[in-house]
Amino acid sequence: MHITRLPQARRILPGFAAVFGLLLLAGCNLTITNLTSDVLRENPSQLYTIAARVTMKGNDIDRSSVQVGVVIDGQNQAMRKSALANDVYEYDYSLPAGRDGAKYYFLVRYRANSSTPVKTQEVYTPVGEFKVIRRYALPMEANRGPVGARVTILGRGFTPQDAVYLDATPARTVYESPSSVSFFVPPVEPNKNYNIALSNGGSSTLSVGVFHADSSGATVTPSALTLRTGEQVAMTFTIPNAAPQGGLLLDVTTDIPESVIMPEAVVPEGATSVVITVQAGKPGAGALYFKGFGQGETTIPVSVSAR
Repeated sequence: MHITRLPQARRILPGFAAVFGLLLLAGCNLTITNLTSDVLRENPSQLYTIAARVTMKGNDIDRSSVQVGVVIDGQNQAMRKSALANDVYEYDYSLPAGRDGAKYYFLVRYRANSSTPVKTQEVYTPVGEFKVIRRYALPMEANRGPVGARVTILGRGFTPQDAVYLDATPARTVYESPSSVSFFVPPVEPNKNYNIALSNGGSSTLSVGVFHADSSGATVTPSALTLRTGEQVAMTFTIPNAAPQGGLLLDVTTDIPESVIMPEAVVPEGATSVVITVQAGKPGAGALYFKGFGQGETTIPVSVSAR
């Protein structure tokens, strides 16, 4: 859509009717299409490209006279031809500090091909506007994986308060920087899709994408523990496939935390097993629960007696 200015059109004398017709035809043969998105993602340079396509048909316009500009903040800024297409023009706008957007319109000046001298004409667009969003998430680096897999989310505007959720299930979240967070796939039901969301606990929740939790078999030895207080035993957790980048956090819990003292079980990147040392604490009877593999949970009976 465009609007053509024809100054003092009502005062044109009959002798200029042919010129008027030529100008009107030229205006109809020039269109401006706004290619700028209404929403732009924040970038470190704080430069935002405003683009338009200028289409000219026929031979009624003197193409050498065409000047394409964008009027923004009250100033007409010249636009350059894009390297991507000959009819696309661009302008890199430096967003002032404290602003989150701008209003603008495109203005094209030209002369018509005619043996009769004519004034420069203008075609301009309605006012457009863009907003800059300072918090967003890009598509995940991986959209599927087993329980315990570490997945990275890239974007901008992240905070240490952010937490990742698979539907309503919270995941262990690691804040890395304002542009990167990672999460470990929690022990959710395998072979299902889950909506990934990133929430800072307030009103800001980002939809990240869909993640498929894969099933995977695993073994643990020994399959039962009988210990005395103070004794230690090495436990080996083996998974069927090599751990992904960043390692694979295994979900191992116990219902007798005062009787079982153990570190986190993380299979190193590229490895298929990890050995951890379990130490017996206070006397008690219960179990270790290894979740997310096979049927969803493996139970390892534990008995700790006094010396």
